Amino acid sequence: MKRSQIKRRPLADTVLASLEPENTDYRELDGNGLYFRVRKNGSKSWNLRYKRPNGKWAWLGLGGFPAVSGKAARKEAQRLSGMAADGIDLAVYRQGLQEQHLFEAAAEDWYQAKLAAGRAYGTTRQMRLYLDSDILPAIGKKALGAVTRADCTKIQEGLEKRGAHNVAKKTRSWINQIFSRAIAQGKCDLNPASELRHIAAEAPKTTHYPHLLEPDLPKFIQALRGSNSRVISRIAVWMVLRTASRPGMVRLAEWSEFDLDEALWSIPAEKMKMRRDHLVPLSSQNVEDLRQLHEITGRCRWVFPGNGPKNPTLSENTINKVIAMVGYKGKLVGHGSRHTASTLLREHGWHRDLVEAQLAHKEHGVAGVYNQASYLGKRRKMMQWYSDYLDALEQGMVSEKSEWFANKVIGLALSHDTVS
Repeated sequence: MKRSQIKRRPLADTVLASLEPENTDYRELDGNGLYFRVRKNGSKSWNLRYKRPNGKWAWLGLGGFPAVSGKAARKEAQRLSGMAADGIDLAVYRQGLQEQHLFEAAAEDWYQAKLAAGRAYGTTRQMRLYLDSDILPAIGKKALGAVTRADCTKIQEGLEKRGAHNVAKKTRSWINQIFSRAIAQGKCDLNPASELRHIAAEAPKTTHYPHLLEPDLPKFIQALRGSNSRVISRIAVWMVLRTASRPGMVRLAEWSEFDLDEALWSIPAEKMKMRRDHLVPLSSQNVEDLRQLHEITGRCRWVFPGNGPKNPTLSENTINKVIAMVGYKGKLVGHGSRHTASTLLREHGWHRDLVEAQLAHKEHGVAGVYNQASYLGKRRKMMQWYSDYLDALEQGMVSEKSEWFANKVIGLALSHDTVS
């Protein structure tokens, strides 16, 4: 609504929410020295008009709307106006409060809230990593009110110069959230990270993860079989390849999630991108690898442990490094093996719904009616076929002329074009 349409004060929250921006910033009196400010970019906040001890009038921000409601703003304005009437300089008082609130404390409060909300381990681990490596070293020891837009811009630009545009975007969002939460808690008035997206460097155009198609697989599998990498790292690559799982899910796998007798890997919802439990059937090749690995890491929580408390699991780069070291740098990455599996399975007649369920993609339409368990039996057959077919490719048993023979050796006919 237009501010000319305001009929009564104090302003109702419905009126506050509907007030339209104009060509210039403006303030509307709510009452008793409290004003509602609307910027031309559409952002809204509360301002208190008060008299300083030297007799001059000044403004004091009370937080943004709707994080600070009309009721909360009026209560705080009444409290502060009383202090001003007693001769307290509100600017000095507010500065003293803000100096008590360091950014690192606000960041930790925000991070703990994310943990309590049940965010996925991979997400919170990444938050912790970049808080400790990039954000806190730059502004952690500063008071919230002392952090400038230039400080936040410098963090963003530093990540962009490293080519980490996606991380820069996430980090910008996290800093923004930290300040927004602190404003709502009354710890500061301004969010210096609020408009950084407008000066963010343009990220390179998104390209598909490097992946291999069927003609490329025999030589790759032979090369992987001859890899000199550690057994833990090699088996991690085989797990990614044979299950079509996200590399992050494999790296963070725990022994408690596996039932090798049932050949089943149960991934809890908090670890999954789609925030739902996911069942991964294991081929006999997977089970054999995991039993071998259990003799090495079975006493550890993690199936693929890393080195030391800072790296409890294999690093993000380990799987790609194994692939690169067998001559496939730039040709394949761990995540690309999902594209490889999806393409090969569909080309050989496996139903789209089964493939999408295995990849843990969002389900649509009829596919969304079924849960993971509904497809499990058929996915067991599909993924055993897939592991066997990879072995057949490695051994040179598959060609355009011998595909029928290869499938006969594998023991499966191509009669899997339906999930019903």
